[in-house]
Amino acid sequence: MIKFVVIGLGHIGRRHAALIAAHPGASLLAYCDPVSPRKDQWPLGIPEEVAHFSSLEELLDHGPEFDVACICTPNGLHAPQAVRLLRAGAHVVIEKPLALTEADGLSIIRAAEESKRKVFGVMQNRYSPASAWLKEQLESESLGEILQVHINCFWNRDHRYYTLPPDGRPHPWHGHPQLDGGVLFTQFAHFIDLLLWCFGEVTVLNARFVNQNHEDLHTFADSGTVLFQLRGRPETLGSLNFSTAIWNRNFESTLTVIGRRGTIKLGGQYMNEVRYCEVEEVPLPDLPRSQPANNYGPYTGSAANHHFVIDNVVNVLTGAGRVATTAQEGVAVVRLIEDIYRAGQL
Repeated sequence: MIKFVVIGLGHIGRRHAALIAAHPGASLLAYCDPVSPRKDQWPLGIPEEVAHFSSLEELLDHGPEFDVACICTPNGLHAPQAVRLLRAGAHVVIEKPLALTEADGLSIIRAAEESKRKVFGVMQNRYSPASAWLKEQLESESLGEILQVHINCFWNRDHRYYTLPPDGRPHPWHGHPQLDGGVLFTQFAHFIDLLLWCFGEVTVLNARFVNQNHEDLHTFADSGTVLFQLRGRPETLGSLNFSTAIWNRNFESTLTVIGRRGTIKLGGQYMNEVRYCEVEEVPLPDLPRSQPANNYGPYTGSAANHHFVIDNVVNVLTGAGRVATTAQEGVAVVRLIEDIYRAGQL
């Protein structure tokens, strides 16, 4: 039985806690959060005897022995907390993004190597049937030479995300430059991961950003256009268009791949459906339905595939698998986002 603790009990931390408690190979011993939630906010299926600690140091000094810590805190805390936990002898599961700088991500890798512990990234969109199918097509080279790759991510994040009811106070970390990091880290890191997972490293050519609809809520850009090429392939065309300025609810996330022998488009709100397939000798696939989006009340997130992450942790630590999303892959996402933001400052 793999013993878990959860660090941070916001929306996603509660989801980790519920999945751990339901897993036959895992047990949830404790959670760490400054505030203990009311019973009506406690995830279904979580035993009441799960211990509460108000700080990471209190957990490490006085808590039970555990194997794995799931880090579900604000983005800017991921790296220092991961390093602290790794050095204390725990394996870590780190919600996206792994860190907010490449340097911080590399510090996680060093701590894992020194402690001989494992780091599991959370990029659960890889588990969507459409994503896995596209990866198979690229590995089999059914599209031939890749000519163009285009990503569009158009979501809603308005005052319901950046303020707290009922009086509209600022959210404690949503929109905070040092804790949030911006929409590419917080909303769209999953889709940047899919880009790298499917196509390898890319070179950013140019970028333009603007804050169109959040001037009173945060200081970073909510929308942008990025031009890139596949690394070492100057003849390819690539683009990323993103925005959280969409009114009322998420619109779509799409990935279009154009090759010499065909075209594929993933779509839907969460890039979890095959919307178009015109490829030589490849029919439109009949895939299982993707998991629904994570529902956070006034807004929704990416597909609810976190159970695959917990499965992977249990399998790896019982000797039956390999880490599905490595720290090195998490650093690659952070590095590309930093490259994109730097390109927009030129």
